[in-house]
Amino acid sequence: MTVYFIGAGPGDPELLTLKAARRIAACPVCLYAGSLVPEEVVAGAPQGARVLDTAPMTLDETHAEILAAHRRGEDVARVHSGDPSLYGAIAEQIRRLKADGIAYEIIPGVPAYTAAAAALGQELTIPELAQSIVLTRMSMKSTAMPEGETLENFAATRTTLAIHLGIRALRDIERRLTPFYGADCPVAVVYRASWPDQQVIRGTLSDIHAKVRAAKLTRTALILVGPALGEEQGFPDSALYDPAQPHVLRPKARG
Repeated sequence: MTVYFIGAGPGDPELLTLKAARRIAACPVCLYAGSLVPEEVVAGAPQGARVLDTAPMTLDETHAEILAAHRRGEDVARVHSGDPSLYGAIAEQIRRLKADGIAYEIIPGVPAYTAAAAALGQELTIPELAQSIVLTRMSMKSTAMPEGETLENFAATRTTLAIHLGIRALRDIERRLTPFYGADCPVAVVYRASWPDQQVIRGTLSDIHAKVRAAKLTRTALILVGPALGEEQGFPDSALYDPAQPHVLRPKARG
């Protein structure tokens, strides 16, 4: 018996990986986070499978379902939104599985920030402008952030920030980031990336709060901040395809 932690992707059922779909179709038990994973993603579970939405359940209750499946010798598809390695809350589940001697496997999924970038229609790493992405979140009512993992410390790099769980803290984000990026720094808020009701709001640190408030968005949105989000096209081409820059697969310079 094995528990499969499956990344369901950001929402669009067609972004589910082939391996993930096969595992869901083969598991007699399917536990999915219904608040973030659409029912279409788990619709491929076998006929007669035990399919449960874990949104109203506690960790003890979900683990009890896994223990019951273990006793029956049934594999479990534990379906999470995005990629389970990022804010998937799987660490505490794995700890319990190890304590009970239950095998598990992680199947990665498309993370929300890549779906947001696709919705924006742009790359997040621009030559000589931003070559790193910081994935972080706001504390709000969730677990406190570790010491040193502050917006100010990340903003000092002036690279692209992908901020989760921050839609209700835009005023605070603006206040803390403006000294580093400037009030005119581009910001994009992507609501429910890849879902049918996806919304994209673009602005700057100085006006994004007002725009999001007007759109009445209060949850399930990713905030992207940084110069790489701008419309400026004056950056150099990547050296990867530069004919004057040889590399191991193109050992001779051209032109």
